[in-house]
Amino acid sequence: MNKKRIPARASAALLALLLVAAPLVRLAPEADAARLKDIANVGGTRANPVIGYGLVVGLNGTGDTDTSAFTMQSVMSMLQKFGVSVPLSKIKTKNAAAVMITGDLPSFSKQGWRMDVMISSMGDASSLEGGTLLMTPMMAANGDVFAVAQGPVLVGGFAVSGASGSGVQKNHPTVGRIPGGAVIEREIVPPEPGESIKVLLSAPDFATASRAAAAINEKLGEPAAHASDSSEIQVRIPAKDRAALVDFLARIGDCEVTPDTVARVVVNEKTGTVVIGQNVRISTVALAHGALNIVIKEKSEVSQPAPLSQGGQTVVTPKSDVKVTEDKVKVALMQKGTTIADLVDALNKLGVTPRDLIAIMQALKEAGALQADLALM
Repeated sequence: MNKKRIPARASAALLALLLVAAPLVRLAPEADAARLKDIANVGGTRANPVIGYGLVVGLNGTGDTDTSAFTMQSVMSMLQKFGVSVPLSKIKTKNAAAVMITGDLPSFSKQGWRMDVMISSMGDASSLEGGTLLMTPMMAANGDVFAVAQGPVLVGGFAVSGASGSGVQKNHPTVGRIPGGAVIEREIVPPEPGESIKVLLSAPDFATASRAAAAINEKLGEPAAHASDSSEIQVRIPAKDRAALVDFLARIGDCEVTPDTVARVVVNEKTGTVVIGQNVRISTVALAHGALNIVIKEKSEVSQPAPLSQGGQTVVTPKSDVKVTEDKVKVALMQKGTTIADLVDALNKLGVTPRDLIAIMQALKEAGALQADLALM
């Protein structure tokens, strides 16, 4: 005897109206074990930002104008260093632009290594395409010089304009990069770890910190690690491993840890993207979602006079046709503990617009039925 499953189908259809269709939903996959080195780093082994101010020359008339006083002063100061004295009023800067140079000094970097730098215009230059950065010292936050940058600027775009003011632009031609454009002149020596090190999680979480400490202890075969808080794990270096610290760090970096995640729904209305975490749950709640559609059609009717009529005129009469329809949606009861995976499986055949989905998610959150953080981008 075949049994009808009308309630299940009705529930699936309603659930389909409560979440986005498959092309709009990205379901976060179940978390797998990750290496500790991929979700954490050793304290003190971070990159250090450096910055510098310099000039880009060789531009084809796309540099800073005379209104950028700092560019003119920089050009005059540079010329004076080469023994050239020019009045400020005689300097034209159409082929030069003042820029800021930024980069990250890698941890354990050695003298003579090269690193990439970013070049950003400061004045009113229209493009840095074809320019060359002059030698520029790059400083850390304490004012010490750690690198020197110089070289041709690579711009991933262009800007072309005509005499009438119209033009075409692609990407951002006032920002560029110099791969390997800075030479490291000074090394940053990290502090000695002593008898212990700190392992810092990229995403703080108490469960992840506890699992990481347990994985390290299992790897070392002794209780050498403990979680201080949700982001920091203190690891005591065994006496036998202090002489080979690199090998020790490589071993604990290969420990496999399953990171825990917070239940969260991320909605980006601008792009129509919805990301739903695996731990999201929905409490018992009755839901209904409908839509009101209004269609207005405008058309004109022409009335002409009879043939051979005297004094008749052609008259145009506007006519409006208004049609209102409202979707019929039943109210269904969502059971406690419904998972997002169940909802998405039921919604792959039907869907709503991202705007409707956002409204539904906000309503669920306000009702206290959405057991997750709702993050709107």
